[in-house]
Amino acid sequence: MMKKDYIALLITLGVCSLSASTFAQTTLVHDVNGYTLVNGKLHTFNAIQFTDDKIDRLFTKDQALPIANDIITIDGKGKTLLPGLIDAHGHVLSYGLSLLTADLTNTSSEQDAVSRALAFLKKNPTDGWLMGRGWNQELWFSKQFPSKESLDKAFSANPVSFGRVDGHAIWVNSKALALAGISASTVSPEGGEIVKDEQGNPTGVLIDNAMNLVFNIIPDLNQQQLESTLTLAMDSLASYGLTSVHDAGISINNIKAYQQLAANTAMSVRVNGMLSVEDPRFDTVLKQGHINTSDDMFKVDSVKISADGALGSRGAALIKEYSDQPGHKGLMLYSDKQLGKLILQAMKAGFQVNTHAIGDNANQVVLNKYQSAIAKTDSKALRHRIEHAQILDLADVPRFAQLDVIASVQATHATSDKNMAENRLGKARLAGAYAWRKLLNANAVIANGSDFPIESPNPFFGLHASVTRQDHLNKPLDGWLAGEKLSRIEAFKSFTIDAAYAGHQEQLLGTLESGKKADFILVEDDYFAINPQQIWQNKVIATWVNGRQVFVKGEE
Repeated sequence: MMKKDYIALLITLGVCSLSASTFAQTTLVHDVNGYTLVNGKLHTFNAIQFTDDKIDRLFTKDQALPIANDIITIDGKGKTLLPGLIDAHGHVLSYGLSLLTADLTNTSSEQDAVSRALAFLKKNPTDGWLMGRGWNQELWFSKQFPSKESLDKAFSANPVSFGRVDGHAIWVNSKALALAGISASTVSPEGGEIVKDEQGNPTGVLIDNAMNLVFNIIPDLNQQQLESTLTLAMDSLASYGLTSVHDAGISINNIKAYQQLAANTAMSVRVNGMLSVEDPRFDTVLKQGHINTSDDMFKVDSVKISADGALGSRGAALIKEYSDQPGHKGLMLYSDKQLGKLILQAMKAGFQVNTHAIGDNANQVVLNKYQSAIAKTDSKALRHRIEHAQILDLADVPRFAQLDVIASVQATHATSDKNMAENRLGKARLAGAYAWRKLLNANAVIANGSDFPIESPNPFFGLHASVTRQDHLNKPLDGWLAGEKLSRIEAFKSFTIDAAYAGHQEQLLGTLESGKKADFILVEDDYFAINPQQIWQNKVIATWVNGRQVFVKGEE
């Protein structure tokens, strides 16, 4: 709990710092328990001074603090100050939309999800599409996919589309199916599945590329709606201590909205956007080259490709069949030729290639494609990435470092998937599952994130999962697949300097050093000293981005 005078001070400075008048103003935050990494080693300090958007210097306890009337001073009251945390893989627009749609996360059954959506509709009446997300049949007693019948009964007037927690399946009602022209005779598209019952009728669940049949008929947001939704999302992300996020797969309309927000100094967190190869104008943007705003708040110099689906919906592409579904190996979303062409095209254009791969087959195929395309384009220095790198054949682990490919992982996926993964994979394949320690031991660089809104964007959840391999109930006792745990410093690196490195921004972000951007957070608890099982409970007091205070916690 913060003292009232401390809150008032932060709020006053927060309001001032959002105005242009504070630029060319030097600020000193003192009496802090500060941590940063310097050349990979943990460095402590008790004050930080910055001017405009750049850090001037850090002060240790034995160094005198400057005294000047023109310096704004903030008393940190002994709280912990850290570099701004970076989420290397999230979905900002989807997160913003999730704040505006029915939240079905952690529902206990299909009917519970329906009841939650009914309550949302009552508070937010509409005669149009009812949207929601977050259901996960693995948390339900039945463990079975839901059906259109329960939605038809509850929502006869609205077309309904509810996204699964991993974003790789949707659950729709008959009205939505009819509007999309999906019937018993509709053939599943390549890289997708229209789930059908024994009579051949659609059940209401669409997986991966089959989702596009519905997405294509849902009205797009206009530019103003895009900007307001992104703003809502970014403000929320800042409240969790995130100062930069890598937005995994954005459209050209999305890019234009970010550019307008940046021009209006209206972005509360930095965004490193990955251009989606699904955008019909993808080729045009590649030819135009990289995008970077003058204040470094927004940039695009990478592309996002999805090679396969997700493990929970059995869309992840495996080398051998699923242990709990004989004969099924998951889905590759592109033909071998198409995938290779896209990767090569992006590398030739000088863009970093970030490819979603969850199953061991998808990871192996992507590494093979990268190896071939890197040799043709001499683009190893672009630090291509595999997003998720979730299930790996052990022989592929060393290839990340050999190819300078970054493993962009999401720690909370491991603790969310621990009750399902062994059923899908069997015990033997778990050796290469969520294998962060093996990757680090093989000299790979790991960038960490959350995949929000699939998981909470709270980076302290990810730090906790990285260090303990436990859920918030401290289960299992010693951590799931405990040999893959990260140390506190390794986890911290993965959310700071290594995440910045994964975005070619290590010279600007990720550590608190003279000349770098003034992106930092003040938090309640000492990440490096508290019980590891309490890491996820840490609270953010205030967040600074580009020298501006963009979030301050109110009195609770």
